[in-house]
Amino acid sequence: MRLRNILIVVKDIERSIRFYHDLFGLDIVLGNDGNIILTEGLVLQDEKIWKDFLGKTIIPESNSCELYFEEQNIERFVEKLERLYPDIQYVNRLMTHSWGQKVVRFYDLDGNLIEVGTPM
Repeated sequence: MRLRNILIVVKDIERSIRFYHDLFGLDIVLGNDGNIILTEGLVLQDEKIWKDFLGKTIIPESNSCELYFEEQNIERFVEKLERLYPDIQYVNRLMTHSWGQKVVRFYDLDGNLIEVGTPM
């Protein structure tokens, strides 16, 4: 058995496609009625579909998991993030951990937690 994809729930598929393309360079692999598979295995699913399927409320900013990306030039990434999405909500702005890794954490447009760090 192997893990194939990570699925996150979004309110506006088109807006989320742009967000993940603009910041991370992810492109559409396959689209199917409210489900979009992006490169790197990230799946965007329309919130309405997920709510109907689960019969439960979606809780943004639940902080129960995060998408983790690595970026060598993190300062350039943060500049791009601030330029393209100036109203983004940060969990922590660019910081350096005691072990030397630089990281930034923020929520995507739907409250999904994202961390971008320098490679270890």
